[in-house]
Amino acid sequence: MYPPESPILKQVIAHLNKFIEVNEKDAQEILTFFEVRNLKKKEIIAEAGSLCNFNYFVLSGCLHMYFITDKGTERTVQFAIENWWMTDYLALHHRTASDFFIQAVEDAQILSITYDKQEQLLTQFPKLERYFRIINQISYGSSIRKVKHIYNLSKEEIYFNFITQFPEFEQRVPQFLIASFLGLTPEYVSEIRGKKRS
Repeated sequence: MYPPESPILKQVIAHLNKFIEVNEKDAQEILTFFEVRNLKKKEIIAEAGSLCNFNYFVLSGCLHMYFITDKGTERTVQFAIENWWMTDYLALHHRTASDFFIQAVEDAQILSITYDKQEQLLTQFPKLERYFRIINQISYGSSIRKVKHIYNLSKEEIYFNFITQFPEFEQRVPQFLIASFLGLTPEYVSEIRGKKRS
């Protein structure tokens, strides 16, 4: 049980109440399905080729999901910061091996939940089905918008659109990871940032 003044309990209640209604008793029970994990910067918590059995909620810090190309290059496909979720949803759904790695970009604290426990959680708290539907709609919509930007915007516009929408990433995430996520080279991002400063 978390005491009422617990930062984790307060954060979970505040976050969930943006989408559904939960009280302290609900949140206490919901948290029993999760394990709290403290991660060090660069720690890998999921590996490509391994069974995807966890969903992760970021309490603090930043994670990124990436794959390695045939040429050995890392390509970031997703970031997760405070109050964001991260997993390979398709592999989790099908109970198969993931194609992706998940790594801490900075020291992080996360909640992890197994596939089976998440299913039990949704049975016990049906209102969380609505919560996950809403956040997954938002996430999917953002992914589609990213694809549109790749086709429709210049490389420079792609970069500035991203840091305008998510200004915290420019300070918290290494330049080469932002470049990887946006499909740019680190050198090009450095050049763009130089223009911005001048």
